[in-house]
Amino acid sequence: SSGINAEWPLRPGGIDINHKKDRKVHRKEPVSQNVYLRLLVKLYRFLSRRTAAKFNQVILRRLFMSRQNRPAISLARITRQMKCRGREGKTVVVVGTITDDKRVFDIPQGLKVCALRLSEGARSRIVKNGGSIITFEQLAVEAPLGQNTIIMQGRRTRREANRHFGAPGLPKTHAKPFVRLRSRNHEMARGKRKSRGYKA
Repeated sequence: SSGINAEWPLRPGGIDINHKKDRKVHRKEPVSQNVYLRLLVKLYRFLSRRTAAKFNQVILRRLFMSRQNRPAISLARITRQMKCRGREGKTVVVVGTITDDKRVFDIPQGLKVCALRLSEGARSRIVKNGGSIITFEQLAVEAPLGQNTIIMQGRRTRREANRHFGAPGLPKTHAKPFVRLRSRNHEMARGKRKSRGYKA
């Protein structure tokens, strides 16, 4: 016998499907096991399911994000953004950290913010200026549909690692090389000749 089961229906020209790229890479829950974060996810999962507000879906998606995708935002950026017309009296919502910025002297009076975390300097400056800080649970009670709120986030490209992206030494690129110091012996002609890394 040839080892082939005659009863098994053989299909001519069957296609073997490639499952190499099947994995869906988007988060359905946070990686963090922080109980407070997971309680917030429960709350906003409920709100996004039971309300038609896009606001709750955005907050829920950002609660899942990694820390690299939830960069801190400074008081200077918040101050600048709040100067736009029609934003007075609105609550600033940040799914991340708000940090202090010594370069800005005046912050809006009575600024109301909601964030996962604030640095001590930012917290004291907001409170001293007549502002208030609320949690996401309080926000869910005050604005279950995101009424009178403005969602903000920091720059994701502000990391020092982003400065190294690209090929340093190529023409018209400003990528930062991974070298200890700038000197005659350290990659001064990188990309310009074979003996210094590569020649472009």
